[in-house]
Amino acid sequence: MQSKVKLTKRQVKEDKFTTFMLTTKDQIAENWQFYVIGLVAVVVAVAALTWYMSSRKSGEQAAAAKFSEASLEYQSGNNQVAILGLSQIIDDYGGSTSAESATYLLATIHLNTRNFAEAIRYFEKYLADYADNKLNRAASYAGIATAYEGQGDFTQAAQYFVKAVEEFPGGPLEADYELGAVRNYIALGDFDSAGARLKNLEAKYLGSEAARRAARLLAEKKRS
Repeated sequence: MQSKVKLTKRQVKEDKFTTFMLTTKDQIAENWQFYVIGLVAVVVAVAALTWYMSSRKSGEQAAAAKFSEASLEYQSGNNQVAILGLSQIIDDYGGSTSAESATYLLATIHLNTRNFAEAIRYFEKYLADYADNKLNRAASYAGIATAYEGQGDFTQAAQYFVKAVEEFPGGPLEADYELGAVRNYIALGDFDSAGARLKNLEAKYLGSEAARRAARLLAEKKRS
């Protein structure tokens, strides 16, 4: 008869910890998208809190409060109220952190509502006034590209998607920007340029959804 092995308290704790870690790993694997969304929400909340707490001047605090109000209006679907609030921040607090965020959000709202001329205007303003945030700068180039694509100006659209790629090589949206460039070069009938962008895309993101879509678009157009 096999004798029972008595576990020490430390072994029991380690066993419970191992079980917890394995269970947590399985949960994350099954629900990764919810964890990512939650993480982004936490990061945004912490960044907002840090930003507000680090504001020393009353003007910046006032601008931060107004930006918070405008953001809530936008999230509630009150676009016009948000646009007015953001425009006031840009006019009254130019050069502040809040004005930078307001400029980018204002451009985004105009893009989402297909007001392409104003979207281009404010994305260009962001690029002219703010140089530090590579992620937002690349997205601004892509926003301009999207606006031109919406207007049917595929030449400008392709060029600005390429600028978005060049602004932030290796950025989280680089593959999507390359796909945008391929799509617009195809629309122009410039298959050589489309092929060149596809080659760049596959060199870095082979097997990605963006690379597969770009390759499929180009193959279909060449067959037609």
